[in-house]
Amino acid sequence: MNELLTTIAPGAAILDLGCGAGSFLLDDGSFAVVRVDVKRPDVHSTNFAQADAAKLPFPASHFDVVISNHSLEHFHNLAGALEEIGRVVKSSGALYVAVPDSNTLSDWLYRWLARGGGHLNRFTTARDLASMIERTTKLKHVATRPLCSSFSFLNRNNCRTRPPRRLWLLGGGTETSLLFATYILRLLDRFLGTRLSFYGWALYFGNPPAHIDSGCWTNVCIRCGSGHPSDRLLCGHKLVRLLSFLPAYRCPACGTLNLFTDDKHYRRLGKT
Repeated sequence: MNELLTTIAPGAAILDLGCGAGSFLLDDGSFAVVRVDVKRPDVHSTNFAQADAAKLPFPASHFDVVISNHSLEHFHNLAGALEEIGRVVKSSGALYVAVPDSNTLSDWLYRWLARGGGHLNRFTTARDLASMIERTTKLKHVATRPLCSSFSFLNRNNCRTRPPRRLWLLGGGTETSLLFATYILRLLDRFLGTRLSFYGWALYFGNPPAHIDSGCWTNVCIRCGSGHPSDRLLCGHKLVRLLSFLPAYRCPACGTLNLFTDDKHYRRLGKT
């Protein structure tokens, strides 16, 4: 998503769809951002419009970029929402979609912990999903990036209300338990070829203004969920040592301590 947000021309119109209070921070006023959700968020959000994704109150070909960040799986009328995206985005515009793979440990835990969590639509292959979106929106699929999970939805620091009792069966949601659990799952994926730390996919359509890195970023923050390519962390000299021997880094977005893994060992993760 950052490839789009950091390279699009000033003044571009951006639709942040199914986002609650917002799925990204963009406060410099360079863009016309409209945030849409079927429910009004609990916190204040500027330029918010309450609407059904399948009945958007915008004229045709209005937006340069549409962001659907972890929202397609929640839509009651998925086909209608995709048709509306295709209607409101410019033919020269770009679309970003991120969704979970419903066959993963991450999605299973989310649905178990949140008693479904509102995941109405289940996606099992990036290829089939890309074909459906391409066919409905008329935007060409240009890239797919596999996404790793940090299980940040288990982080008790992210709970606005009292954490569910079930969370105690998963280490209580402490950052120490998540720190080591995600690292162990990454190692199992690397050496045993499993998909235990895999989350889903980010798909790009239309005309994104920047080159899309389709590699898998395994360093995903256990608190804020931000992903960072390992070579950027290495070049930035952000690595520290945990327990004197485990490589770790402070998340550039929120400062939380995470254990470090090298992306080059996970090039096959998420391939379908």
